[in-house]
Amino acid sequence: MAGEDYGPRTVVTGGPVELVVLWGGFPLLGAGAGALLALAAGWVAGLPWAPVQWLFNLLDRLPEQQAIAGTAAVGALAGLVIAGVGTAERLVVTVDAARVRLRRAGEDRHVTRAETRVVFVDSGDLVLLDADSAELVRESTDLPGPRLAAAFRTHGWGWADGDPHRSAYRLRVPDLPGLPAGADALLRARERAIQRDRRDDARALRRELGRIGVVLRDERKRQYWRLTGRAVTPGAEEPTSAEQGSDGR
Repeated sequence: MAGEDYGPRTVVTGGPVELVVLWGGFPLLGAGAGALLALAAGWVAGLPWAPVQWLFNLLDRLPEQQAIAGTAAVGALAGLVIAGVGTAERLVVTVDAARVRLRRAGEDRHVTRAETRVVFVDSGDLVLLDADSAELVRESTDLPGPRLAAAFRTHGWGWADGDPHRSAYRLRVPDLPGLPAGADALLRARERAIQRDRRDDARALRRELGRIGVVLRDERKRQYWRLTGRAVTPGAEEPTSAEQGSDGR
């Protein structure tokens, strides 16, 4: 919360090198690609199967220096747009003894150490689990695992070098027993979303499954699932205790 002092903190970001690559590298690559496009316009325009031939014919009719300057400028502008999107989508992780702050695209998420049992990186995702092995956070990131591990361990968080519940996952098969009520329908819907590359739908369905005690991992567009300690399966009087006690410490 604003104004509260949580003591020393560690910030993990891509650093200035990442920003140099984004704001210097992408515009340069875009400009270079644009210039090459102008130089190759005449050759491409002569290919009967080439798409958007009208564009290449137009570039071929322009004076060479004018065509190169124009396409290079458009390419550089496209590189700047990509750099802006990349900068906004960078994950910034700030860790202290009491909580972790996750900032991406102007949005902040805060998770306390008290509610977190274990932290780890899984297939490029930063994951925080609670005492029932449910996911508090799953955020994609390209931040180095060793730097994240050092940040969390420095401030006393439970860090694991891999998913401590990995062996509990089962391949999603239609109508497989053992799932909470409604989970199979959600898994079917999410499978369709994955096949159609509807990422926002897939993320929303993952959250819905999490609410009924199902945690997912994706491998090559296949879904694997496990249950949390709060999941209630058909015929069960008490919540399951899937993998209780495995905190990776």
